[in-house]
Amino acid sequence: MGQRESIFLEAEWQSQRSAQRRIIKFMLLIVLIFLLLLIVLWFWTTQPLFSSPVPSSERTVEATRLEAHVRKLSVELTPRDESHIENLDHAAAYIKNEFSQTTASVSEQPYRVQGMSYRNVIAEFGPDSQERIVVGAHYDTAGPLPGADDNASGVAGLIELARLLARRPPLLRVELVAYSLEEPPYFRTSGMGSSVHAEYLRKQNIRVRAMFSLEMIGYFSDTPNSQRFPVPFLSAFYPSTGNYIGVVGRLSDWSLVRRTKASMLKASPLPVYSINAPSFVPGVDFSDQLNYWRAGYSAAMITDTAFYRNVNYHTAQDTAEKLDYKRMALVVEGVYAAVTDLAEQQ
Repeated sequence: MGQRESIFLEAEWQSQRSAQRRIIKFMLLIVLIFLLLLIVLWFWTTQPLFSSPVPSSERTVEATRLEAHVRKLSVELTPRDESHIENLDHAAAYIKNEFSQTTASVSEQPYRVQGMSYRNVIAEFGPDSQERIVVGAHYDTAGPLPGADDNASGVAGLIELARLLARRPPLLRVELVAYSLEEPPYFRTSGMGSSVHAEYLRKQNIRVRAMFSLEMIGYFSDTPNSQRFPVPFLSAFYPSTGNYIGVVGRLSDWSLVRRTKASMLKASPLPVYSINAPSFVPGVDFSDQLNYWRAGYSAAMITDTAFYRNVNYHTAQDTAEKLDYKRMALVVEGVYAAVTDLAEQQ
């Protein structure tokens, strides 16, 4: 082999090595970008990452009271679906009576759907400000079922939240709203009680700082793999044991979700996880917060994750004895902290 050929082969070999190095660098860059995206996704879904609960030797919400409300609704006043209007009326009257035992200004918001009368029950606390915070929970059920977790638990939390707000009036108007007709066949229609309320606020040009939907807050499990997920890869970011409460919002609600999670974590030792995700992810918009999003308001759902954890969802087995009222009480304390913190922000 001549010197010329040798130099040519050496140059070609160097060129190949340079190309290989460029390919390796490119692949490393791709891997780095992928890892960075994973970190961003982790932060986006679970932030804030760290927060320490404030220890408390005295809990402010009684688990026995929560259980009494759930049993009243899911045992004595069942079924509460759209065709059992008498029981819905009795449930509304019970909620109104409980609200009226506090310092709240209590009212009803009646409306008609397909010739039948339904009503929301509203308790208002704090000054008559133009901006407000809304916390809501639906009191109807999906068919002739007990609906203990879905959603007597949310209503029980709403009632006990009223007692907390009565002890220390908020600096901003807070509306607690018990809705009728969240469940099918009226889900995603203008017949939902939350749709009626959200549209009223929008038409009155009332600003809403935040809306919280209490959707199933009573079912917890310490059994491994008791928690399921709408998308498999989420199991890399969240525990597989269903012993925590969730805060769910759209991508655009990341600030509200972040602040809510931080407040709840500081209020009690109950684990709190959050997610901000597009509404097409199954479950993200499966409750009353949907109608406040449609009205242009920032909203989040506070939930035990419903059918992703509770195997009794929309069955006759969704009964009062299956709920964890001590953990429910911690959820209510967390929601109260979130509402109070939001109300105090300038």
